[in-house]
Amino acid sequence: MNIAENQLTTIFSHSWWILLLRGIIAILFGILLWLQPEISLVAMLLLFGIFTLMDGILGIWTAVIGRKMHEHWWVLLLWGFIGVGVGVLTFVIPGITALALLFYIAIWAIATGTLQIVAAIRLRKEMAGEWLLILGGLASLVFGILLMAQPAAGALALLWLIGAYAIIFGILLVSLAFKTRTFGKQSTHNT
Repeated sequence: MNIAENQLTTIFSHSWWILLLRGIIAILFGILLWLQPEISLVAMLLLFGIFTLMDGILGIWTAVIGRKMHEHWWVLLLWGFIGVGVGVLTFVIPGITALALLFYIAIWAIATGTLQIVAAIRLRKEMAGEWLLILGGLASLVFGILLMAQPAAGALALLWLIGAYAIIFGILLVSLAFKTRTFGKQSTHNT
């Protein structure tokens, strides 16, 4: 295991609880959308803004915590800034049209999915469970591409799709959190 990969694993193992929190927030967001399918576009927009803003803030926090441990911490920072940026834009421009919102969400999902895959590739030789981050990244990519390919999809279908994505992504983050926590404990006991 090279030093860079070990440092990235250290970042994730020390902040496993942030991954857990992000996963729980995503799952709750998805469940809320499923339980309230008649939710208005404005309310969905606000929920999405809160979700991406919180996810971005937690991503930035993870990057800042690990900035001295790994030279590629900026990938995590960029991932977080994209979430914060999209969240802020969602609140600043609340009168956005449904079509623009679809592309907003799609671009965010594609960008964060790509960055998640990049981070996971750096972990592939370092720890078991990196495939969960790859799956999360692939889920984000597929979600974003589907939204771009079908922009005329109905609002209810969009809500169900966003809810399913958030729940799947959240479950993968929760799984990754427990794997990185276990890895961190094993690394501590082995040193």
